Amino acid sequence: MTAYSFLYYWFVFFGVIFARYFLIAGGAYLLFYSILGKSLANRSLRLKPPLGRSIRRDIELSILSAVVFALSAAFIISEYDLGVTLLYTDLREYGLWYLGVSFVAVLILQDTYFYFIHRMFHRPLFFRWMHYGHHRSGDPTPWSSFAFDPPEAITQALFFVGVVFIVPLHFITLVAVLITMTVWAVLNHLGFKLFPSSFKSYWLGRWFIGPTHHSIHHHKYTVHYGLYFTFWDKLLGTQDPNYENEFHV
Repeated sequence: MTAYSFLYYWFVFFGVIFARYFLIAGGAYLLFYSILGKSLANRSLRLKPPLGRSIRRDIELSILSAVVFALSAAFIISEYDLGVTLLYTDLREYGLWYLGVSFVAVLILQDTYFYFIHRMFHRPLFFRWMHYGHHRSGDPTPWSSFAFDPPEAITQALFFVGVVFIVPLHFITLVAVLITMTVWAVLNHLGFKLFPSSFKSYWLGRWFIGPTHHSIHHHKYTVHYGLYFTFWDKLLGTQDPNYENEFHV
């Protein structure tokens, strides 16, 4: 692998992250709010229609977040060039089975990390300067999925900076985690119910976070802090007690 300068890596990763955000978040917004908006009106989780100025603020914060995540990606690849991370490229080194195991392991680690830092962000001491930007628009849209205040973006990026020094990861696994994170964040901020009410009775609906679960968080602030799974919310008593009885996933 040819080594390039840190600035080169940052520029490339910023472009990739910026494009990924606009393609996935913008595509979801176009589909659900423009093309299918009227037909899905009865499945909306929003308390009021999205405002143009709120969307612009979310996009502005998302661009700042892209800057931060590109810096962390450039740092990771620069450290990989120096041979000090646990990233690898040879599939035979750990075997194909390890791709799936490491993928699930990183999702669990990230969900745990996110739950506790997210809960911390909502404490009065931190909320105004670390997390207010994400909630400023009120009801979320797909554009909100990446809208973080810079201190929050830095804190979230630190997970990936740390994990590549702790867990051996193939680049395929790392990319898969990043794509999963992006798609999941967009779906969670969709603002529409995706599944029928019966879905909450199945294990997938009980243990995985969806748009309804996260919309409740944006309305109530004091519940539902997880990223992928409901495990920590259930274990530590931060899941809305009415969620599985009254709300659709």
